[in-house]
Amino acid sequence: MDLEKPPPPPPSEPRTPEGCLVVAIRMPVRIVVLVLVVPVRIAWDALVAAGRLLTDSVLRPLGRALLWLGRTVLVRPLVALWRHVVVPAGKALGLLGHLLVVVPLEWLYRYVLTPVGHALAWLARAAGTGLAWLYARVLAPAGRGIGRFLKGAGTLLAALGTGVFAVVAWLLRHVLVVPAQWLYVHLLAPVGRALAWLVGALVTGIGAVLYWTARILVVLPALALWRWVLVPVGRVLAVVAREIGTALGHAWRVAGYVSRAVGRLLATLFRWLLVEPVRWAYRTVLTPVGHVLRDAVLRPAAEIARAVGRGTRQALAGARETVRQVRADVRRALFGEPRRPEPVERRELDGRETRTLGSSTTALTKD
Repeated sequence: MDLEKPPPPPPSEPRTPEGCLVVAIRMPVRIVVLVLVVPVRIAWDALVAAGRLLTDSVLRPLGRALLWLGRTVLVRPLVALWRHVVVPAGKALGLLGHLLVVVPLEWLYRYVLTPVGHALAWLARAAGTGLAWLYARVLAPAGRGIGRFLKGAGTLLAALGTGVFAVVAWLLRHVLVVPAQWLYVHLLAPVGRALAWLVGALVTGIGAVLYWTARILVVLPALALWRWVLVPVGRVLAVVAREIGTALGHAWRVAGYVSRAVGRLLATLFRWLLVEPVRWAYRTVLTPVGHVLRDAVLRPAAEIARAVGRGTRQALAGARETVRQVRADVRRALFGEPRRPEPVERRELDGRETRTLGSSTTALTKD
């Protein structure tokens, strides 16, 4: 059960005078909500306590065991595979690729492609020099002559086009634009203004009729319905909803107190009916019996097991030494004595003698 202290209720705001409707609704609503909320709060606290117990005693150890198992079974083998198989294989493949691909390609680039590229560059440079001479000596003079010819022809055509455009523009202005302008100013504009005034007056009249019709048939009934029906009903429903919310808050807090009392009662019963007898049995019965078993049975058995283990290890060591000696004897009988290395004359002094400047054994004073 949830035995934690509940948070203090928020400070109450200054209350306004309440009507008889609020007072008449409050007590029945609170009684009904309390009866409905207390079982829900007790069930909720029981579920919370069970969830905490399940998490602490089952889920968290199970998660740790699964994590350890995954690390042991999956992560470490994969790391070992990566470190001892994939990385060496990658290095070997990289070295093999370097020897089989990079080195031949480098040789091909250095001794084949580079000379061919130099030759092609020399040919391109020679061809570019020839093309530059052809452009400078042949194409450029021909292009300049053609450009001068086209410039003169373009100037002549531009003058001719300007004259034709001026004539056509004058004809269009006096044949089309001036008559159309006179028609728009003296005929179309007055007719359009008259039609616009008629349409505006018609639309204004129709709009006024529709406005007053909608106001009388729709707006005024809707306003009366809102003011005399919906607003009072909404106020009543708001009072009921507010009281239900307040009752739910009070009922939840009261149910918390009830749930904590029930939880304390169950915890006390569990302690006195199960925990205390088990503790008394452990202290007064199991602990002395365990001490007697440890002193009379387990310790002598452990001493005997250690003695047997020492004897077994000594016997195994003797057997290994015997097998080693037999193997050495068989090797000597089959192949003879192994050749011993010949002693090499050392230039260093043996023993505790040291070289000094006054001794004849040094490299500077030796005969």
